[in-house]
Parts: sequence; structure tokens; C-alpha cells
Amino acid sequence: MAITTGRASRTSRGRAAGGDSARGDRERPGPVRRALSRHWYAWAMTAPVVVVVGVLVGWPLARGVYLSLTDATEANVGRTIGVNVIPATYEFVGLGNYVDILTSGLFWERLTWTVLWTVACIGLHYGIGLGLAMMLHRKLRFRSVYRVLLILPWAIPGFVAAFIWRYLFNSDYGVINAMLKAAGLGAVGWLDEPFTAKIAVITVNVWIGVPFMMVALLGGLQAIPAELYEAAEVDGATPWQRFRHVTLPGLRPVSSTVVLLGTMWTFNMFPMIYLITRGGPGDSTEILVTYAFREAFTGVRNYSGSAAWGVIILGLLVVLASVYRRALRRQGEVW
Repeated sequence: MAITTGRASRTSRGRAAGGDSARGDRERPGPVRRALSRHWYAWAMTAPVVVVVGVLVGWPLARGVYLSLTDATEANVGRTIGVNVIPATYEFVGLGNYVDILTSGLFWERLTWTVLWTVACIGLHYGIGLGLAMMLHRKLRFRSVYRVLLILPWAIPGFVAAFIWRYLFNSDYGVINAMLKAAGLGAVGWLDEPFTAKIAVITVNVWIGVPFMMVALLGGLQAIPAELYEAAEVDGATPWQRFRHVTLPGLRPVSSTVVLLGTMWTFNMFPMIYLITRGGPGDSTEILVTYAFREAFTGVRNYSGSAAWGVIILGLLVVLASVYRRALRRQGEVW
């Protein structure tokens, strides 16, 4: 009888312990609740930013995605004229706009030039920026003056730089053609021919973008320990070997970030193209983002088509960033 009572007592205690454990599991807060309770101050500080971003970015993005699934144009959107309210009559068409864009030769032509424009600009940004950063990293006279002069293009507002360069490239009274004539060479219609217009817009974008790349890479160079160069020099490494095996690996974290940022900025570089050539001559310098703008704000405004172009551009950039991030992870970079 005593043994039976002991078993019953242990069983009852086990059940009680199990019940308390189950009750504790039910009462234990989840990960979201724990994060909110532990970091409530941080959430409170970021809440206004989240709300503002949601209003300024989230709502327009959602609205754009919705319009891209309709046939909304200037003729059938709702509007108010005086006291008269005209209701919207556009209809839902699903993925029709995307099919029309992706099956048109116009999209692939614009995409090809946009990719070439981006690759050329980023390649020149990085190459020239790295060269200038390495020059400024050395000890030389008037280094501070050189840094200020080289950073000036980045400090000038983009639209001001565009107007200045448009004047410089002018066929009749531009400074560049005046210099060519003074050297006994013929004038060039920089903005009148497709090839020279592309050279012109790439030149302007490189002039504006190099300072950012230079400053970022200069910071990366200054973060590389000098002991690595000294050890490589003691081992008999040539300047090229030190650059290849010390400088480039040391710059990899900075390079990966600035190249991705530069790619996104250049891919969507609307001001330089629109203000210098307006996509011309004809449509030879038109990139994806300038064509999306033209769809929405010129002629019969095609809001749904422009929204679809915008969503496709966003999708391309998201895919690019994802592939780039995966490639960095494969190389051991944590980003």
C-alpha cells in the first residue's frame, strides 16, 4: 500500500509538473513579443520613419502596381473639372501591359542600351576613382587642395551640371568645339548624332560619379593596415603583386557596396539623360526610366503603361541586387 501511494504521489507530481510546464509554455511570450518588450525604445524611435516611408514609398508603390494591371490613361482616369466630377472608367486588364512590353522589340532595345550605359559608367567610375584614390593616398604636396578640387563635381547639383555640360557640348558655340577649332580640327555635333550623344552622356555621368567612388575607395585604402604592404615588400612582392594581393582584397568590402549602389543609381539616372539629350537624338539615348517618364507625361499620357515599365525596372534591380548579394556570399563576404 505504501509503494502504491508513492507511485501515485510521483505520478501526481509529474502530472502537476507537466501541467505547470505546459502552462508556462503557453504563457511564455513569442519572439515578436519578446523583441517588442526588450527593444521597445528602438521600435518607438523608428516608428515615425516607418510610417513616413510607408506613406511616401509604400502607398505610391502599391498604387503603381495596381495601375500597371489596368488600362488607365489620361482619357479614362477620374478627375475634377470645376464643379464637375468625372469618374474613372479604366478597367482591370491583368498582366496585359507586361506582356505587351516584354514582347516588344522596343523594351529589349532600351534594356540593351541601359545595360551598356550602366556597365560603361560603373567601369569608368571604379577605374578612375580607384586611380585617383591611390594617388591621394600617397604623401604629396597640396594633397588637401587636390581632394577639394576632385570632390567639387559631386557637390554641384545634378541639374546645374547637366546644363553646364549641355552648353559645353553645344555644336555652334560650345567650348569643346571652340577648342577643337582652335586646334585646327573640325567641329563635332556632340548632341546631334546618336554615337556622339551616347559618348557625351557617359562622359557627364562619369564626371559626376567619380568623386563618390574616389572618396569611398580612399576610405577603404586608409583602412588597410600598412603592415600588410611592409610584409609583402619584405617578401619581394612587386608593386603589381602588392596591388593584386593586398589592395584589391582589402578594398573588397567597400568595393562591393559602392559598385552595387552605383549600379542602382546609374541604372535609374534620369536627370543626366533627360536634361542633356532628352533621350535624343530621336530616342538613341533613351534608357528605361526616361521612357517610363515619357509614357506618363508626354502625348496621350499612358499611366498604366508607365507604371508597368516602373514595376519592371524595380524587378530588374531587385533581381540584380539578389544575384550580386549571392555572389558576394559565395566569395565569403557577409553583406
